[in-house]
Amino acid sequence: MNSTNQANASKLWQKGSVAHSWVEDFTVGQDRVLDLKLASFDVLGSLAHTRMLKQIGLLNKKELISIQDELKAIFKNIANGDFVIEEGVEDVHSQVELLLTQKIGDAGKKIHAGRSRNDQVLVDLKLYFRYEIEEIVSKSKILFQRLQQLSEQHKEVLLPGYTHFQVAMPSSFGLWFGAYAESLVDDLEMMLAAWKVSNKNPLGSAAGYGSSFPLNRQLTTELLGFNSMNVNVVYAQMGRGKTERIIAQGLSSIAATLSKFAMDACLYMSQNYGFISFPDYLTTGSSIMPHKKNPDVLELIRSRCNKILALPNEIALVTTNLPSGYHRDLQLLKENLFPAFTSLKECMDALVLMLNEIQINKDIMSDPKYDYLFSVEVVNKMVLDGVPFREAYKEIGFSIENGKYEPSKDIQHTHQGSIGNLMNGEIKKAFDEVYESFHFEKVAEKLNSLVV
Repeated sequence: MNSTNQANASKLWQKGSVAHSWVEDFTVGQDRVLDLKLASFDVLGSLAHTRMLKQIGLLNKKELISIQDELKAIFKNIANGDFVIEEGVEDVHSQVELLLTQKIGDAGKKIHAGRSRNDQVLVDLKLYFRYEIEEIVSKSKILFQRLQQLSEQHKEVLLPGYTHFQVAMPSSFGLWFGAYAESLVDDLEMMLAAWKVSNKNPLGSAAGYGSSFPLNRQLTTELLGFNSMNVNVVYAQMGRGKTERIIAQGLSSIAATLSKFAMDACLYMSQNYGFISFPDYLTTGSSIMPHKKNPDVLELIRSRCNKILALPNEIALVTTNLPSGYHRDLQLLKENLFPAFTSLKECMDALVLMLNEIQINKDIMSDPKYDYLFSVEVVNKMVLDGVPFREAYKEIGFSIENGKYEPSKDIQHTHQGSIGNLMNGEIKKAFDEVYESFHFEKVAEKLNSLVV
């Protein structure tokens, strides 16, 4: 065998001859790097799977104890940052099994009974997705709370409302911040759907057609804290790609909220608006224009989140028209989705940082160009005095054209969700109801019990 042309490391799927080194490099791709994110979850899956193997008689008590002890040691090494996927080892599954076999011998070779790399990576991904969803949802809560704080703090400060980029009607900072807080409520509903899909156990589907071993799939479902299982083994495999697409839709929903807010903030801090500002240390300057305070953080939030908006379509294009069963195309989904988790979390942290230092202009309405914001207020006051709406509308319209319009800046909005009745408490209640539906604590309790 020519070592320059042939891969020299054994693979889980290898029987005799080895793959050409170019084939190995091309097919492994970025898996060694991306699989490091899956390492702890791969161990958790094996901890549950081997307990099940003991229960159905494929491992004895002594073997189980040695396997469990060593898996827990590997788990601690991963947590300490001491785990690596060695050169020539194909993926995280191979590395864990290799370490196990090196430590305890033949017992380590038994852990793959009743499963395939297909369902092994599926359960790794489901566990990883649950972890990332919890991270995103937790950061959403921090962002939501800050937006609500700002909404209450500045609810009395009026802000021009625009339609078609034209001065329209009075708004307020209370409404503006509160709107984005409520947007996160609906975004969390999307993430809850992604959580429910991710919270189903695929382990036991093997290569997508089950196993002749009497696997106890309910046991691994309970041990890993899944709410239920993907029952049909063929569908468990079909769920790969679909799960990623649904998660991407949830991420893109939050990303859309962040992107829109970032765009608002970029406009509002420009000199033509002057509604908000930020300290110098949160902006950047120009190499030739000494007056510049550029909103680079906000612009990058906007662009990063816009990239995430494309993610569901990217995943759909990779998976469209794939027949049932496993296909190597699915490996590439990690390259799309994994970085998106990191990018969105960084954007959320960055936006919270900006919101913690945002400065509000409390004197916006003194500018005469905003007098026309109150034209509807004047019309409505005439209607309340008994003038038919259409006549009042025409009268005020003519007064504006003739330069005789006088604004009435006494705002009397009292209905639900308006300037004078933000109903932030009701919005918080809605957010809390969705947040509590995830039941993160139940999952944490189950996973902790596996590694202690």
